[in-house]
Amino acid sequence: MTEPSTRTGDTRTDDASEQVFASGKPQRVGSFRYLIDEDKWEWSDGVARMHGYAPGTVQPTTDLLLQHKHPDDRAQVAAMVSAMQRNGEPFSGRHRIVDAHGRVRPVVVIGDRLLDERGRVVGTAGFYVDLSDAYDDEVREGVEEAVSALTQDRAVIEQAKGMIMAVYRIQEDHAFEILAWRSQESNVKLRALAEQLVHDVTTGLDVPAVFRNEFDHLLMTVHERVPSKSTPPGAVTDSAAEVRTPPSD
Repeated sequence: MTEPSTRTGDTRTDDASEQVFASGKPQRVGSFRYLIDEDKWEWSDGVARMHGYAPGTVQPTTDLLLQHKHPDDRAQVAAMVSAMQRNGEPFSGRHRIVDAHGRVRPVVVIGDRLLDERGRVVGTAGFYVDLSDAYDDEVREGVEEAVSALTQDRAVIEQAKGMIMAVYRIQEDHAFEILAWRSQESNVKLRALAEQLVHDVTTGLDVPAVFRNEFDHLLMTVHERVPSKSTPPGAVTDSAAEVRTPPSD
């Protein structure tokens, strides 16, 4: 296997992480890496300590990672980890850790795609910041900048995914795979590719009038198809059936 590159997909996130690591607060910050093919987690000494372990005394696994999540946050983190393992999506967000001694630690995780030398997604890499204690404004600003950058990235990627799903009538996972494939084949960052696709579709795509008319009808009657207690899921109303009926010659 080609040794993964440690470069991530967004220079804004990289700059923010450098700012955090340069803050002189190493006990509050630690790095991690996950390799998809090997199903292998790597924790720095700082991340091991956040989880209540002396450095080098534990081999992190996905199960161990989830065991240490606060019960109220575990499902959310499990969903993010699953998306990362399937599609290489960034594993990032705010949640709480319950360490080996039972102490609850709020943390923020900043991660991005880990690429090999060919640009293939092989995992994720990033860092944890322990928010248990007050920390200086420089660290806070760095964390907020990184979180904001990832939030903006996800928003535009979700828009692009939705467009692909609508046009090709495919599931969300398949839409993301198409975007990731185009990113790898073209050697263009996923965020930049998504931004350009959204721009092109919203400014340069000439939608036929018949399609707009059908969409207008769907939009104006969408409330009629929202499932209620008296309407079984998947039931089709007359309005929906009318839209799905091909026009006669």
